[in-house]
Amino acid sequence: MCEDCGCASPGHDHKVVDVHESLLSANDALAAKNKEHIEELGAIGINLISSPGSGKTTLLEKTIEHLADELRIGVIEGDIETERDADRIRAKGVPVVQLTTGGACHLDASLVHKGIHALEHQLGDGKLDLLFIENVGNLVCPATFYLGEHKRVVMISVPEGPDKPAKYPKAFIGSDVFMISKTDLLPYFDFSQEMAIKDALQLNPHLMVMSVSSTTGDGFEGWLSFLRSLRQ
Repeated sequence: MCEDCGCASPGHDHKVVDVHESLLSANDALAAKNKEHIEELGAIGINLISSPGSGKTTLLEKTIEHLADELRIGVIEGDIETERDADRIRAKGVPVVQLTTGGACHLDASLVHKGIHALEHQLGDGKLDLLFIENVGNLVCPATFYLGEHKRVVMISVPEGPDKPAKYPKAFIGSDVFMISKTDLLPYFDFSQEMAIKDALQLNPHLMVMSVSSTTGDGFEGWLSFLRSLRQ
């Protein structure tokens, strides 16, 4: 293993750093082109990152139900395997592309580039207002890879506990919105919103903080207002 990663191989540290920086540089260059491409579609790109099971797909389903009549929405779904999340979004009547990573724990700019082209084929000459990129469920790797999005939303759910900002700081430092989801479960879990929000804002004072329940709709209007504001 150390021969691959260089973690304990004398003299290899500099090489590993150089390769890592080169990969990120290439990714960021393609991500910049992705952003231009998203704008050519008329859209604002939003990258959703969270641990598995935090409610990203359910959030998108409810968002589409509320906004489909006023905003044109497209979705790129990222998962290690299966089309299940894409099928759920497709059932809502919006264009969606499923990207499967085959084991990789994140989307990168190259995969999203292919996803944008696939989405274009579905749109024909059509345009979008919002393009959601639902990343692979993970708070580590997705935080490192810029995809070309305009806004990044990091989500944690009540059952996960409030310590995620402290444990996974990069995900919060690089995001624009911090969302606490599944707030309808607050009575059943020892979850301090105050602790989670305080830790997140210490890392990134510019975060917009939201608490929502896709099940009950509590706090959802703030999320919808934010999305509408992106198109004004």
